[in-house]
Amino acid sequence: MHTPPAHTSPTNAWPVGDLTIHRIDETRLPPQTGEWLLPDATADLVAQHDWLRPDFTDPDGRLRLHTHSFAVTLNGLRILIDTGIGNGKPRANPAWNDLRTDYPSRLTAAGFAPEDIDLVILTHLHADHVGWNTRAHEGAWIPTFPRARYIVSRTEREFWAGYAMDEPRRQMFRDSVHPVEEAGLLDLVDVPPDGLDLTPGLRLIPTPGHTPGHIAVELTSRGAGALITGDCLHHPVQFAHPAIGSCVDIDPAQAATTRRALLASLAERHTLVLGSHFPPPTAGRVIPDGDAYRLTPPPAT
Repeated sequence: MHTPPAHTSPTNAWPVGDLTIHRIDETRLPPQTGEWLLPDATADLVAQHDWLRPDFTDPDGRLRLHTHSFAVTLNGLRILIDTGIGNGKPRANPAWNDLRTDYPSRLTAAGFAPEDIDLVILTHLHADHVGWNTRAHEGAWIPTFPRARYIVSRTEREFWAGYAMDEPRRQMFRDSVHPVEEAGLLDLVDVPPDGLDLTPGLRLIPTPGHTPGHIAVELTSRGAGALITGDCLHHPVQFAHPAIGSCVDIDPAQAATTRRALLASLAERHTLVLGSHFPPPTAGRVIPDGDAYRLTPPPAT
């Protein structure tokens, strides 16, 4: 059983117009995660960017990475974006295997009890984004959010349906995707190139490359906007070096193209960016910096 600490921060909720976006912490990932996930983000490269310290990297240049969800109430809907690793799941990655956290309690404390969630949006179908789709109950995996609709890109689901999965990935689908499908709760949506409005103020943005059907989530209210990255951006070092990709990107070239286009677009707007694996302070604005960008966190509130 693995019970890592979760890093807490005084700032775990952000106002966006009339909305409040809550970060629901699951766990801090081990220091070696960054070396595996983003191998080109070396300590020497990280040291070139003072703005990454002290929040986003350790003193030795290792990347800090976390796993969390985001939750928001919009148009009377309680919405959860991604569901983390989950408890008690058999996983090949030792940092994810048989995890034990109090994530459901944190979710409830933020005002989003599992039984009250209306909509679960999955940016993509990787193990650290779908784990709390289900929970253990009497020897079976059942949906954690029984009255919610779970939303995923049709492109994403159909890609994995035709993919030659290894056993760890098949296990993830067995315990975290198939039970939701079997309960009739999974909705596949077609996301066109210019995005899809699920409800006023909530738009799905196609951000392919990490996976073919990957989406980011845009929230708007009263002229203010926020974007939740999923894994099209894993860490703020990629603002400075958009070519740095993840070792698990399905299409690394497309992922880099997606990052460059997204960062250029965000730099032109006053959009708050919330990283699905960014450690606290987690959120910030995209600021041009030389021929690339940096992330500037907003003032603490």
